[in-house]
Amino acid sequence: MEVIIKYLDMGGHAAFVWPALGITALVVLVMTVTSLRSLRTSERALRAAEKQAPQRRARAQAPGTDA
Repeated sequence: MEVIIKYLDMGGHAAFVWPALGITALVVLVMTVTSLRSLRTSERALRAAEKQAPQRRARAQAPGTDA
């Protein structure tokens, strides 16, 4: 048990190490959540734009031909 306590104490630097680790984890979590929300919003906007746009032709026509 003493080994775990020594590890968690980080050689007397625990007051700096653990808050830094916690803040880093929080920042990564917030960035992940905001990125996923932004992705979903962009995907919704893309789907809406695709519904409004006219359909593209499957193949481009050769110049000078009527099809």
